Amino acid sequence: MGRLFVVNLEGKIYSCKHCRTHLALCEDVVSKSFHCRHGKAYLFSKVVNVSVGEKEERLMMTGMHTVADIFCVGCGSIVGWKYETAHEKSQKYKEGKSVLERFKVSGPDGSNYWLQLGKCNALSIT
Repeated sequence: MGRLFVVNLEGKIYSCKHCRTHLALCEDVVSKSFHCRHGKAYLFSKVVNVSVGEKEERLMMTGMHTVADIFCVGCGSIVGWKYETAHEKSQKYKEGKSVLERFKVSGPDGSNYWLQLGKCNALSIT
């Protein structure tokens, strides 16, 4: 295993909730209208400090996509997925972009999301 180089971002950042490794900038959010099994998820045009898993076909709410899970390079936690291929023309804008699950990352204000009775709530950590 080689030396791990981590990109440190400046500005409003999203980071891994487990190890605080920087993952994305607030300005790179494309959409906050995504959902995952843990609640909210955000689509980003660019993420850093992630490793990409095996590609697989997944049937999602918007159709069939080729995706790969993405993992935090700091601690190995799964933090979301990357869209490799969208099979429907209307979904092509997702290709090459990544989704971070809000349950698995801390927001720019230090907030985490947690589940209670099936609802997604913000919990501010100071």
